[in-house]
Amino acid sequence: MYLGIDLGTSGVKAIIIDDAGRVAGQGTAGLKVSRPHPLWSEQSPQDWWQATGDAVKAIAPDLRAKITGIGIAGQMHGATLLGADDAVLRPAILWNDGRCEAECAALEKTVPDSRAITGNLAMPGFTAPKLEWVRGHEPEIFAKVRSVLLPKDYLRLRMTGEKASDMSDSAGTFWLDVAKRDWSDAMLEATGLTRDHMPRLVEGPEITGTLRSDIANDWGMGKVPVIAGGGDNAAGAAGVGMMAEGDALLSLGTSGVIFVATKQFRPNPGGAVHAFCHCLPDTWHQMSVHLSAASCADWAANIMGLDVADFFAKAEQGEPGDGPELFLPYLSGERTPHNDPTPRGSFLNMSHASDPTRLANAVLEGVAFAHADGLRALQETGTTISALTVIGGGARSAHWGQILAAALDVRLDYREGGEVGPALGAARLAMMGVSGVSAADACPKPPLTHAIEPDPELTDRLSSKYAQFRAAYPSLAQI
Repeated sequence: MYLGIDLGTSGVKAIIIDDAGRVAGQGTAGLKVSRPHPLWSEQSPQDWWQATGDAVKAIAPDLRAKITGIGIAGQMHGATLLGADDAVLRPAILWNDGRCEAECAALEKTVPDSRAITGNLAMPGFTAPKLEWVRGHEPEIFAKVRSVLLPKDYLRLRMTGEKASDMSDSAGTFWLDVAKRDWSDAMLEATGLTRDHMPRLVEGPEITGTLRSDIANDWGMGKVPVIAGGGDNAAGAAGVGMMAEGDALLSLGTSGVIFVATKQFRPNPGGAVHAFCHCLPDTWHQMSVHLSAASCADWAANIMGLDVADFFAKAEQGEPGDGPELFLPYLSGERTPHNDPTPRGSFLNMSHASDPTRLANAVLEGVAFAHADGLRALQETGTTISALTVIGGGARSAHWGQILAAALDVRLDYREGGEVGPALGAARLAMMGVSGVSAADACPKPPLTHAIEPDPELTDRLSSKYAQFRAAYPSLAQI
């Protein structure tokens, strides 16, 4: 059996799959985000480690005892800064932190061909500008930095004592030459770092170390191999077999992503489209990224005094597109297509008739419209998408699926295990690394459970609201 660990923003998920790739057990543990100042978003790496142990030990002991390999997936871009003794120097700066916009502009001036090297715009979410911010605002901490690790790779260090990272996660740092799949000395030098500060680079299915004896004893398993794994979106794609040219998925987690696998490196930085390495060798992918997706439903449920299930039930009491209310889902700013950390969420067109049902549907529609913006940006690169496999917690809502399919005008496919998300891909990568099976055998497309075709009538109802949505961002940006 194989263990997959996914370090998310709101929690850690651990799953076990059997030799046939079926999910045999799972456990979860929650996490909280600290926002001490506007635009800031941080977490304690120690909290990650505690939650990881809790999630793993929530799985039945008899299953844990049968584990033969571990894969790790996780939230991308987070800056985990370690000193000479590998002690954490400050809270990790997360992917949805927007404090370093000025540093992004400075980096692109310092390295004029940065977009050609990295395939991406410099964005506040990426790791390199975070280090530049630390260098300018916390020089005493920067002077102590000996290693920089991504969140899931900090877990690897605690598990194995090894510093390593896979290509898909490292591609989101803004330090990687994504076409060459190697660190860029020019990008590292621009932030005052060298290769000595970086973990060694490996492909997703490669073994990076062995579980330490004390951790193995605590978790009730053997000293098994720990595989490189992948960034959350790439691992999520591997979990549902999105590996071939044009395979595409829609991820509805804390953030939202439209992911398209490519056999070649096809960047489009001008459209704020991400072009990263896949977690499988000799494969890349494109992404449109939206900083708030299912987190909008969590936020709205909270302010309405509902739990998330009741929020979705409230939305289902109405018809999407019927009310005039609009919601802009920019609770943490936005990446694709705006690359702007400053906008915030807004309700528009409110009236005395606005009630929780209308507002709930407006929130779900707003997230769908943001993804429609992302789809347009991908299509502008020449990418064609005929269907999207849905993964993540948001995959549980058929009502939201109907809204998304209509707003995107694309068929949505739902597959077995899709709601499990990146942890499934991490476990499948562990299977590849330990058993030597091919990606085709380890990561097949799971059986289709159902599909949602776009409803032409709903598409028509939403089209006028989408036009207002697109007009709202530039209008509100002026104030």
